Amino acid sequence: MAKAPKPPKSTSKDAKPGRSVVLVGMMGAGKSTIGRRLAARLDIPFVDADAEIERAAGQTIGEIFEAHGEAEFRRGEERVIARLLDGERKIIATGGGAFVNDRTRNRINDKGVSVWLRAELPVLLERVSRNSARPLLKQGDPESVLRKLAEERYRYYEQADIVVDSSTGPHRDVVDAIVKKLRDLEAAPKGKGPSKAAAATR
Repeated sequence: MAKAPKPPKSTSKDAKPGRSVVLVGMMGAGKSTIGRRLAARLDIPFVDADAEIERAAGQTIGEIFEAHGEAEFRRGEERVIARLLDGERKIIATGGGAFVNDRTRNRINDKGVSVWLRAELPVLLERVSRNSARPLLKQGDPESVLRKLAEERYRYYEQADIVVDSSTGPHRDVVDAIVKKLRDLEAAPKGKGPSKAAAATR
């Protein structure tokens, strides 16, 4: 019996040539999981910024927070993301607070294509409950912490080039939606890309 043909390899239309695709959003939105699948789809490398920060510091994120505080962590995060954006084209998953930093956000939007993975609070809460190593969630009731972070951060996430909902459905559907919107962004005349509202998946 003949084997089913393999899906075609991605083309340059799948993303802006030479530009990294940077996933932003709340903890639990699926940035790392979706990022790995998107990288495989586009046949480019995947990098988790938090893992790079830990490698550079020789400490876990929790240890950095405990020993040096959040402000020092954010400075290291800014340096690492700047370095990643200067390298070859890749998929970059960022920490939940990275896009809030004005310099980091501007650098991402200047050198890359930002994608906000948006998810409802109950979905985020269910996902993060599986991981007890998130420093910010140790500052109080997880639901209250997530709600407060969402209120603070969503106005920054809304400035992303592309918005895609990350729901409880198949990961491939989220990847398909990102690839389609990357193609739409690539095809749009220069300076006339889709608005944030138009880019959002409802």
